[in-house]
Amino acid sequence: MPKHRFTREVERMIRVVLWLWAFAAGAVAAMPLSSYEPVKARQVITSAFPAVTDVTPVDGNRAIKELRAGDELVGYTYQTLDFLQTPAYSGKPLDATVVLDTEGEIRATRVIHHDEPILLIGIPESEMHEFTDQYTGLAADQRVTVGGKSSDTRVSVDGLSGATVTVMVINEVIMKSAHRVGNELGLVEGAGDARPPVSEVKTDTFEEKSWQELTGDGSVRRLLLTHGQVDDSFEGTDAEGVDTVPADQRDEPLIDLYTTYLNVPTIGRNLLGEKQYQWLMDELKEGEHAIAVMARGEYSFKGSGYVRGGIFDRIQIRQFGDTFNFRDLDYYRLSDVYARGMPEFSELAIFIIRQQYKFDPGTEWTLELTVKRQTGPLDSEFQVFPLSYQLPDRYFTRPEVELSREQWLEEQPMWVQVWYEKRFQVAVLGAGLIFLLFILFFQDWLVKKPKVTRWIRHAFLTYTLFFIGWYALGQLSVVNVLTFVHSLFSGFTWETFLIDPVIFVLWAVVAGIILLWGRAVYCGWLCPFGALQELVNEIARKLKVPQYTVPFAIHERLWAIKYIILLVLFGVSLDSMATAEKLAEVEPFKTAITLRFDRSWPFVTYAVLLVAVNIFTRKVFCRYMCPLGAALALPTKIRVFDWLKRRKECGHPCRLCEKECEVQAIHPDGTINYQECHYCLDCQMTYFDDHKCPPLIVKRRGKRRGQNSPGRPDQIPVTQVT
Repeated sequence: MPKHRFTREVERMIRVVLWLWAFAAGAVAAMPLSSYEPVKARQVITSAFPAVTDVTPVDGNRAIKELRAGDELVGYTYQTLDFLQTPAYSGKPLDATVVLDTEGEIRATRVIHHDEPILLIGIPESEMHEFTDQYTGLAADQRVTVGGKSSDTRVSVDGLSGATVTVMVINEVIMKSAHRVGNELGLVEGAGDARPPVSEVKTDTFEEKSWQELTGDGSVRRLLLTHGQVDDSFEGTDAEGVDTVPADQRDEPLIDLYTTYLNVPTIGRNLLGEKQYQWLMDELKEGEHAIAVMARGEYSFKGSGYVRGGIFDRIQIRQFGDTFNFRDLDYYRLSDVYARGMPEFSELAIFIIRQQYKFDPGTEWTLELTVKRQTGPLDSEFQVFPLSYQLPDRYFTRPEVELSREQWLEEQPMWVQVWYEKRFQVAVLGAGLIFLLFILFFQDWLVKKPKVTRWIRHAFLTYTLFFIGWYALGQLSVVNVLTFVHSLFSGFTWETFLIDPVIFVLWAVVAGIILLWGRAVYCGWLCPFGALQELVNEIARKLKVPQYTVPFAIHERLWAIKYIILLVLFGVSLDSMATAEKLAEVEPFKTAITLRFDRSWPFVTYAVLLVAVNIFTRKVFCRYMCPLGAALALPTKIRVFDWLKRRKECGHPCRLCEKECEVQAIHPDGTINYQECHYCLDCQMTYFDDHKCPPLIVKRRGKRRGQNSPGRPDQIPVTQVT
């Protein structure tokens, strides 16, 4: 036997022995419950099964743990984060521990980690635990909805006031993960994620195409993986620094990988040729599919450790959250290829996807390439690199199946479900915003009718407080600003912001409003806490409560406080977003609006004091303390138009508008500070009132004197006789 062949055989035997040793060690890797981490998960297990002594990973999926009382299997546990990473209101996924019994019934569940601001400081943790306690006794395949009414096919659980989005996410991660785990363990039937009807491949059409055309239209997909990308992926793991390449080789390819779906004639016949394609189709049984995998470079997707009867451990297919590997019987060597312009590859293979996997060729699937690095005799670290593949639409059709509204909704992403649930709030909010835009665009006509304008403004503020604030919970916060800024650096995703439709719509409108009008419109018309302060002040004025005006010299210095608060919050958020969210309690919005003053006394006292001071002067918090107002004021300088009209007499000699401006946004020289203005339109009502605006009064009186003067014949009224 040649020496190099003997060496390979010895290496192969050593690998087999080490694999068997590792398997044997893992098979008995039970641990006492007292050692199971995290502690919060241990407490959930104990509450469900007090007699549990040992926790053992399940063969084939170590994320699921068997719970044993002595030698008796009593149930299973897992953490939802291992199965679903659905972002919640904070933009981060939450983690819950779920305990199932051997019949597939939920025995206990509890959220053990979250980053939800409304739950960090606001709603007590005990209320969240009371919410999750409702899942005890439900089957893993039960259909559950938050709110509404129960039916024969669906169970309804009570929501949590002030945290609608959060509890909808909790419901999804608990029940979807329970479906998936219950299905994998064989505890429930027909569970798991809903799948669309299996698509049908069009086999009656063929078009001759070159390699460039096949790669260009997405029929063939590519993954180019460099040495540097792989080295970077192992940073922070035990394999960091293992088998790394010199700096001058980081950009060199480790593997250039391609994959495609072969059942389609236009793809299969162009790659394989007519004879080989026909042979392959004859080999496939009903419900089976063939893919081609082609590569060049230093790294082999088949691997040197592959043996007859084994599996290809470097590649696997993932679809619908399920994964499956290929065995030797699923593999055919691909030698002859016919596509015009196709490059040379060092490895080519055909793999068969068998019937039992229920593969859907029309739904996106992923070829996952595993790169492993050895860190010890038995230990290793690996990273998975996905190559996504979506068969072009023209190659398949999907049977139309009429779904019920509930079935359709369950197949949609979480943010779509939330938008559907809040469609009434979105519709009414949209109507209110359209009405506000009408006011803003036609303000010059409206302010000439002061009584109508004031009535409309007070009505809109009432709508803002009661509907946008207390009903739809549409109170914006500086936390939203900090989250958005951080997302630009940590990875922006639309799903993070779409999860709350009311907040998303408001922010979208506010972004446009700032460009046209500046900060003023939101603070003066759309902020629920601002509306609460102004309405309290209006009631106080009706009751003849004396009003106090801060001297302008002091007033303009107090403006700086809110900018300092914003700067502090932003600085803290760079180190810890959770700490910044706690410090953002300087905003009383959560207490006064989101929780409707239903909170512990320190928070309520603080919010009530900020509201009560408005009895004597208007919007103290908005003017001097609001970090959200400061954040919106900064981009106000880039607004496109100055909608508020001024005269050359404004500020000198006339200072009437300065005295009338309740938030003191008009300087003594008559200029309006748009960064502090709240767009109440009081100055515009005065601007057009020739019985109130001094320059107009003088002009009107001059006209009257001129009309009554007999010395100017051209101004004497002429009476027409008919």
